[in-house]
Amino acid sequence: MLKFLKQVGDYAKEAVQSARYIGQGLSVTFDHMQRRPITVQYPYEKLIPGERFRGRIHYEFDKCIACEVCVRVCPINLPVVDWEFDKASKKKKLNHYSIDFGVCIFCGNCVEYCPTNCLSMTEEYELSTYDRHELNYDSVALGRLPYKVTDDPMVTPLRELVYLPKGVLEPHGVPADAPRAGSRPEDLVETEK
Repeated sequence: MLKFLKQVGDYAKEAVQSARYIGQGLSVTFDHMQRRPITVQYPYEKLIPGERFRGRIHYEFDKCIACEVCVRVCPINLPVVDWEFDKASKKKKLNHYSIDFGVCIFCGNCVEYCPTNCLSMTEEYELSTYDRHELNYDSVALGRLPYKVTDDPMVTPLRELVYLPKGVLEPHGVPADAPRAGSRPEDLVETEK
């Protein structure tokens, strides 16, 4: 009889311990249920990149003087500048300019050191293709105006995850009226008027 009671007692202790473990797991689940969702439903919701985001490079053919500074400062000598010397004007004539974004590391050196500001970084980050050769952009493709997330009516731009208060890396539990590190785009538009 004593052995039976001991077995029942051990079984009860194990049942209580397993219920405690299940309760700990469910407490984590319930804690996450009270938080705001972080997941972005990508094709339909997109985060607005930060103000100094380094995306696809925009190139203005008319401003380029074919000085090749962008090639010299690039860590991998990536931009391909094809030019010929015009003897009549004694200047370089630019024929072709291209950048392969399959190899580019988006460091921004070419934009930083360009003397004529013909290169600029955009917020366009959707460069995925099925063929890597399609990532080699020529001067025509580089000259396309950048695509803005906020202009697409089919996409909901998400601003709240990008503009967190200074020093806060966890967006959960941040009150809505907390001071933000940067200005929201609509606030910047109002201050310019």
